[in-house]
Parts: sequence; C-alpha cells; structure tokens
Amino acid sequence: MPISKGSQVFPRTEYLRRLAAVKEEMDQRNVGALVVTENAHITYLIGSTARSYNRRGLVVSARQEQPTFILRWMDVPAAFRETFLDRDKVIGYPDELMLDPSKDDGYDAVIDFVLEAGLANDRLGLEIGNLTADAVEKFKARLPQARIVNFTDVITSMRTIKSDLEIAVMREAAAITDAGILRAAEVISPGMLEADAIAEIVGTLVRGANGKTGTWIATPFMCASPRVGTAHVTWSEDVLRDGSHINLEIAGVRHGYTVPICRTYSIGKPSDRLLRIHEAQLAGLEAGLTSIRAGAIIGDVAHAIHRATERLGFKKRSRPGYGIGIDWAERTLSLQEGNLSVLKPNMTFHMHLGSWVEEDFGYVISESIRVTESGVEVLTKAPRQLFVLS
Repeated sequence: MPISKGSQVFPRTEYLRRLAAVKEEMDQRNVGALVVTENAHITYLIGSTARSYNRRGLVVSARQEQPTFILRWMDVPAAFRETFLDRDKVIGYPDELMLDPSKDDGYDAVIDFVLEAGLANDRLGLEIGNLTADAVEKFKARLPQARIVNFTDVITSMRTIKSDLEIAVMREAAAITDAGILRAAEVISPGMLEADAIAEIVGTLVRGANGKTGTWIATPFMCASPRVGTAHVTWSEDVLRDGSHINLEIAGVRHGYTVPICRTYSIGKPSDRLLRIHEAQLAGLEAGLTSIRAGAIIGDVAHAIHRATERLGFKKRSRPGYGIGIDWAERTLSLQEGNLSVLKPNMTFHMHLGSWVEEDFGYVISESIRVTESGVEVLTKAPRQLFVLS
C-alpha cells in the first residue's frame, strides 16, 4: 500500500514554483544539472525534514520536472511520506556503502546516478561550501568530463524572501516560541535545577500553541549566573539561586521553519547594571524596528540600533541580527553596519540585541520579524521586558 502524503507541508505547486526558480538560476549559469546537499535546501525544495546523518543528494535536472532524491535505503519511507516526489524519483542506496566511507559512500550513489542519467558531460552545479574537501575531490575525480560550477549559497539567497505560505508557518512557530518564553517566567524559581527549568520550557516547545505542535527542538540556550557573560551554551547541572539572572534563547519550530527569541529573567530584584543594560538594549531594539521597511538599507538599520544603545552607555560588539528561516539562520542575510543590501518584503530576521559585556555579565532581548512594504511585522509577541521573578 502506498504511503500517505498527509504530512507534506505545502501544496505540490509551491515546491514546483521553488524548483522552477532554481532552474532559472541554473539556466543563467548554463548549468544542466545541480546536486543539492544542504539539508535546509532539501527541505525548501521538496519538504523533507527527516534527520539523517548519512550522505544524500537531491539532483535537479533542467530536463525533468521532478528532482531525484538519493539517500540511504532506510530513509526512503520518510521521503515517500514527506515529499511530493513520485516513487521512482526516490532512490535508496544499500548499507554496504556504509562499510568504508573513505572509499565508497552515499555520494558515490549520487555520482552513479549522475553518470547513469547522462548528466556528467555538462556543467554540473554543486554546493561546494557544504561539502568536505574529500567529498569535493570525489565529485571531481569521478566526474572528470563535468565542469563543476560552485552553487554555494545560491539557494540560500533565494530563500531570503519568503512566500506567504512560509510566513504563515513562521507565525505558527512564533506562537510556540512565545509560549516557551511565558512558560519560563512561570517555572523559573530559586532552588530549581537548571535542567528542570529547561525541561519545562522544551516541553512547551513540543506541545506547541494554538493547536499547532512543535515539530522539532532547536537547541535551547540557557545561561544562568555566573555564566551570563557567555553565548551559545546550554543549561548546566547547577541550581538557580536568589539574585541570579538567566539569559534564555529559544525557538519554536514548525516543519523546519525556526523562529527564535531571547529574553532575560532576574530571580529577585535586578541589579542597577542589569536594569541599565535592559533599557539600552530595549532602545536599540525599538530603534531597529522603527527603521525597518522595504527599501531601507540593512546597514542603516544596524547603524540606528548601535547608536541607540551607545547613547545609553553600552556598546554592542556583535551584529544585531541575521536572516532566519529553515534551520534557524540564513547565512546570506546579516544585519550589520556596512551591509548595503536593500530590505525587501517578506525577508525575515532575528533582530538580536544580545550583549556580552564581560566574562560574567551579559543580557539578551530579541524579536523575530518580517519586513513589510510599509514597515515591520513582529512575529514574536512575548512581553518586551526584563522578567523579574520571585
């Protein structure tokens, strides 16, 4: 019995639209076939969100409406369930290729398909930046007749402007993010294990909001005193205490689309320094939101953010944001001074006012946003405050 396509996120027409856009890029670069290996791009083009740590590739041919997905045999049923692809467009390679990856692996199966399909005597697009040096050499050695064209970040750039369908899914993810932030305010208390607090927060991110469950857990970052000068570390085995503060960065996820947020919590009365940095970073966030609109220069928005925080005595050393979408960050959108790129409707950003001032002191506040024709839509709705807890 064929596996149901019930878990496909978007209609087939949406994926075909995206593939058509990719083929236009291929045509501009005179590329007859493209090998896609980045997970986020595979999700974007066919809807597959199943996690696999084995090598796989999506081969897009200018001559075929549907691409061909080559992956390990045990992952084939997930591809049938999650994607719109016909069954003959999903090819599973055997476990024998797992024996000695240095000699033969999943990319050999992808290369075999390229050879058998007659795509090896043409210009071949390849996401080189996503591959190991050994993998790149393998493609070059086994496809000597093909002229390899670097396609790194071409699809990433295409993904920066979301469709209305994608925005709808990101709104669902944002509601889950907000629920996690509010749950943190409910459960964080002195004497509680950091692990127990994060378990409650993650449970909320899984249960979801508004009848929509979370479909994945993006790594939550929880930095409690005395580790609040750190970034990108997870919870510890320590206990939360009176007088400490907690920097939390979490994200709700719907079908790969990831919408992050940051908030800071104080157990008991916050210090004057914490209150002052909250006011400065909040001013920077609001200056950024006021500056966002279609047609604005990204670097100008970043400049407005930095000037607002500096007027209140704090200099933010890191960029104040980046593009978001599938699997959290999108590399080609960076909200920083000097970036001359123009904002366009349905670009989405994590406007991040995290500031790590010293080894043992930092603060975070952020919002996930969508650029509109006239301004900005703030996707995340949690209170924009320093949470003071008893």
